[in-house]
Amino acid sequence: MEELKPGIRGERSLVVDEELTARHLGSGGVPVYATPMMVLAMEEAALNAVDHLLSPGMATVGYHLDIRHLAATPLGMRVTASAELVKVDGRMLTFKVEARDEVELVGEGTHVRAIIDTEKFAAKLRAKTGA
Repeated sequence: MEELKPGIRGERSLVVDEELTARHLGSGGVPVYATPMMVLAMEEAALNAVDHLLSPGMATVGYHLDIRHLAATPLGMRVTASAELVKVDGRMLTFKVEARDEVELVGEGTHVRAIIDTEKFAAKLRAKTGA
């Protein structure tokens, strides 16, 4: 595993289409970029920053989000979410995240991801479901 240290960055870029809108998702009645989709892009940016650096059999999962959606983004506009690793505390990774459209900052906050062993994680899921 490559050393995980503050400063590592990742991004996720997309163009807002109907499937990414609040109206489509049912999280609001207007055709603008939906908050849940913005959060997903921020999580993907964090994942893109670090998961490729982990040892085989390891991954990260979302643990905590503290996000503000600051401005609406209309259909057809590009949004880029970015994540910067700001703290490593054992297996907990804290990121500063933000999303910008072509005009302004549209979202910001923090996101914490936990490093997991995928086999142990799968075993816990099997035990939970009795499978």
